Amino acid sequence: MRTVSLVTLGCARNEVDSDELAARLGESGWRVAAPGVSADVVVVNTCGFIEAAKKESIDAVLAAAGQGAKVVAVGCLAERYGRELADALPEADAVLSFDDYSRIGERVADVVRGHAHPAHTPRDRRKLLPITPAERPAATPGRGPRVLRHRLGGGPVASLKLASGCDRRCSFCAIPSFRGAFVSRPPAEVLAEAEWLAGHGVRELVLVSENSTSYGKDLGDLRALEKLLPKLAAVADRVRVTYLQPAELRPGLLEVIAGTPGVAPYFDLSFQHASGPVLRRMRRFGDRDRFLGLLGQIRAAAPDAGVRSNFIVGFPGETDADFAELKLFLEQARLDAAGVFGYSDEDGTEAAGLPGKVPAPVLAERVEELSVLAETVVSRRAADRVGTRTEVLAGPGGRGWAAHQGPEVDGHVTFRGVAPEPGSLVRAEIVGTRGVDLEARVVTQER
Repeated sequence: MRTVSLVTLGCARNEVDSDELAARLGESGWRVAAPGVSADVVVVNTCGFIEAAKKESIDAVLAAAGQGAKVVAVGCLAERYGRELADALPEADAVLSFDDYSRIGERVADVVRGHAHPAHTPRDRRKLLPITPAERPAATPGRGPRVLRHRLGGGPVASLKLASGCDRRCSFCAIPSFRGAFVSRPPAEVLAEAEWLAGHGVRELVLVSENSTSYGKDLGDLRALEKLLPKLAAVADRVRVTYLQPAELRPGLLEVIAGTPGVAPYFDLSFQHASGPVLRRMRRFGDRDRFLGLLGQIRAAAPDAGVRSNFIVGFPGETDADFAELKLFLEQARLDAAGVFGYSDEDGTEAAGLPGKVPAPVLAERVEELSVLAETVVSRRAADRVGTRTEVLAGPGGRGWAAHQGPEVDGHVTFRGVAPEPGSLVRAEIVGTRGVDLEARVVTQER
């Protein structure tokens, strides 16, 4: 039987796409090889978000080609650059678009036969009809919603995609141009996949999209996520929502995330900065006072809630005063996790043409300063949790994740004494910290 392996770069949304591609390939007669096992064809699911991610994706294509396999590039970098990428990277035997996903088995077979499908000319997908990158049949007759998923990774945690695309127009971001308009998956389809994942040993569902707070707006129901979360919590032991936009976090949604049993009180908020003038140039909402007010509402509803965010340093026009405002916010916000990124121009974005570029030495200095501050404040927040009790989901390697920790992206928990079996949910007392990471003692073996 023909064999294919998949290499995934980038975010959790790409991981879900790879699982879907694996399912489609399996339906087309391909055997999906385990990680590290040689295969006839390697499909590299690329990331095209920032320069470092692009380089990593290209390196992955080169590495796969060096093993002697046929190589197919898919994903965001492939979609974004198409023919240009194919010309610049002849090591890739094919560069495919999102529009090729529904026929991925056929496209990969063409590569083996020596007549690969021609690379596409990229289009601004915001101008297309709002369809998902891969056409998903809504139902199979007599079976209800059809699940297209082949888990490439194991463990008790899995991502579950709520939607594709984004309708926001942040001046620094190119994602909407190649991911397209925001399109919600029907609730029944999301629930069916959740049930499938739970049936395959998943204890925690991590809901992902480009903007989870927009879920349902194209279905005519702005409260669709509030209605869906309790249903998902009845399927899995823990549900976690990620990619929340502060400007769209409605009071009702905040309350459901903070107070629904089985839903982690966890707020992954895309602040990006805290200076009002910088945020306006980013085409975004808010400022330090408004963001602190939102955090106050969250903690009034769930005092132990986890909050994470990312910040862009050195955006065009950022002054010393703007940077000082960002530092002050970080000191006051008491975040559990914070990512810091230096600004870089992205092709086709409004920000790339803005004046007032921050000199590279100044940008590097600010990134370093804010990164050190972020490490200090998240470590302080972790120390605040010593003596409290929380539910921890045990993973492999003697590690686990508390409700306020996003698996693999935030800190983790290690156990004093014998670690629980992977996949078990335990009640534990926090007894120490190592930076952002926690040490815990199991109090009760719950389930």
